[in-house]
Amino acid sequence: MSISRNILLWCSQNEWLKKNVPQWSFVKKAVRRFMPGEELEDAICEAKKLKEIGIKTVFTYLGENVTELKEAEIVTQNYLTALAEINKNNLATEISLKLTQLGFDISFDAAYEHFKVIAEKAKQFNNIVWIDMEQSSYVDRTIEFYCQIKNNYSNVGLCLQAYLFRTDSDLKRLLEYSPLIRLVKGAYREPATIAFTKKTDVDENFFSLSKKMIDAYSTHNLSPAFATHDSNLISRIELYAKQKNLQRNSLMFKMLYGIKVNEQLRLAKEGYNFYVLISYGKAWYPWYVRRLAERPANIWFVIKNIFNK
Repeated sequence: MSISRNILLWCSQNEWLKKNVPQWSFVKKAVRRFMPGEELEDAICEAKKLKEIGIKTVFTYLGENVTELKEAEIVTQNYLTALAEINKNNLATEISLKLTQLGFDISFDAAYEHFKVIAEKAKQFNNIVWIDMEQSSYVDRTIEFYCQIKNNYSNVGLCLQAYLFRTDSDLKRLLEYSPLIRLVKGAYREPATIAFTKKTDVDENFFSLSKKMIDAYSTHNLSPAFATHDSNLISRIELYAKQKNLQRNSLMFKMLYGIKVNEQLRLAKEGYNFYVLISYGKAWYPWYVRRLAERPANIWFVIKNIFNK
């Protein structure tokens, strides 16, 4: 793992920085590269524009690790409002959330009840709810949570992280649930004892897992989604899917808002099931710094904004 990535991941967890950096005007300006605004209305407006050019969207309300169940109730209501607005505006938009937003650190059962309310509303609107995977310490409980909720709600997907050694076995375990799986590389600081630290190793594991997900499309009714901005990986996945006669509209690709826009347009125009992740909310600092850590070269974008205030 590069020194710059280590530093950025440390910054994402530093409490002083979490409190103070979001107040700096040049950082607020720079973060707009990755999100159109802090309010739900900003996300709705951008989703409408993207729909017009054939791009679907995923909304995520930023935040994690709430410390009181009252906070979890507020987050739950926010997602219910988002689902209602998505339905009202006839948007091709799913939602994605972290279980720690719903009180997972406080109570498994309370988080489960909050999630059920969201999943039920999404089901009524024929929509999908994705569960983001968090740090490695949450993986076992998150998979347990997913297996329980999937028994009652087929409209729930789960994120898996390619940089963890365990993900291959986790994927095998989940196949019996006909899962919706979104594969990402992983954005947290993890020790070398449990995670690949070299980019080349993460990339190869991502591709290996991608092939297994494509194979499971027909054998286990798995719905595969690949969340990466890596053009080389995307090309390899496209080629493998073609070799396996998987139709383009059966293959999901997902990217962050504002990243590799030309590649986003290409995938959408060529008939892939393509989504852009739109984030909103005021608690963007940890998420934003993890985005920088995924590609430290993005720091130059922030620096340019310092001098263009």
